[in-house]
Amino acid sequence: MQDVQIEAIGVMSGTSLDGVDLVRCKFSRRGEKWSFSPIDGKVYPYPPEMLERLKHSHELNGRDLAQLDVDYGRFLGGLVKEFVEKYNCKPRFVASHGYTVFHEPQKGLTLQIGSGAHIAAVSGLDTICDFRTTDVALGGNGAPLVPIGDKLLYGKFFDYCLNLGGFANISYDNADNQRIAYDICPMNIVANTLTRRIGLEYDKGGELGRKGVVDKELLAKLNAIPYYSQQPPKSLGREFVDAEILPLFGQRTDIENLLATYYQHAAYQIARAIDAGPDDSNFNGNVIVTGGGAYNDYFIECLKNSTNRYIDLPDKDEIDFKEAIIFAFLGVLRYLGIPNCLKTVTGAACDNIGGAIYKANKSAD
Repeated sequence: MQDVQIEAIGVMSGTSLDGVDLVRCKFSRRGEKWSFSPIDGKVYPYPPEMLERLKHSHELNGRDLAQLDVDYGRFLGGLVKEFVEKYNCKPRFVASHGYTVFHEPQKGLTLQIGSGAHIAAVSGLDTICDFRTTDVALGGNGAPLVPIGDKLLYGKFFDYCLNLGGFANISYDNADNQRIAYDICPMNIVANTLTRRIGLEYDKGGELGRKGVVDKELLAKLNAIPYYSQQPPKSLGREFVDAEILPLFGQRTDIENLLATYYQHAAYQIARAIDAGPDDSNFNGNVIVTGGGAYNDYFIECLKNSTNRYIDLPDKDEIDFKEAIIFAFLGVLRYLGIPNCLKTVTGAACDNIGGAIYKANKSAD
């Protein structure tokens, strides 16, 4: 197998809408072993107007949603161009997650906006995007997407990879060395929805939740939601939150109590997922935690109190940029024609190569 060295930019824009993560990373393959080294990373906040448009994107008519797809692609392309100029770099391409508007794989439907053609046109870089659609077309969930990176880049260091973004998702190798991964429960998308009821973008450090009192009746209703008894592969989208979670809160204004209850619910579900993993002599059960939820100190306390597994919080760069790093890696695999989506994770008919490539017009530089 030929050795490889590729430098790429990963762009991560999650459902929690807490900013756009850009990272420049160098990937190397020697034989069958991959390694990586992050070089530069930056989190870009959303301008208020773009933030509001994305928040309500699922409510738009077809024409307005198509326009947002274009405008968001131009916005992301502008961030990439600024990033490249700031760090004076020449990556091979940019790989973009996009913003998920709809995700109902049981209907064959998934939509991530952020036009790859416009990212390429504005940034001047070849762009890879739309990583989910092929897998969904093959009968899979199209999510989670990061487990191939968890396995090849992080697997030798950690048994579990837990990401606390808009949704909490986990990946690990089972006893047969097959990667298992799925969305456990909604995370920041619910917490942020609650805090926005009182004019705050998020619950900093979980301090609001810490002040609350757990509503045991509500907690029991949350834990009884049928999704949690389903076996993987499975994935979640905004539609699940709107249909199953938010109606249980009603119009309640005791946000601190709702947050406290939801944190206990999420900690319980995540601990169940962790504790259900393989338990043999080669499996230590150590868990790396990344994503914005890793900064929620109170939630991390709840999680540690719910499981005996070792919870590892890496340095800030890895917390912030792990998903962007892996999306850059997904782009590398797509570029090389190597499967980047695993059937054991998504339930698709086969491992597949996801991602559409848009070539930049170099003469526009």
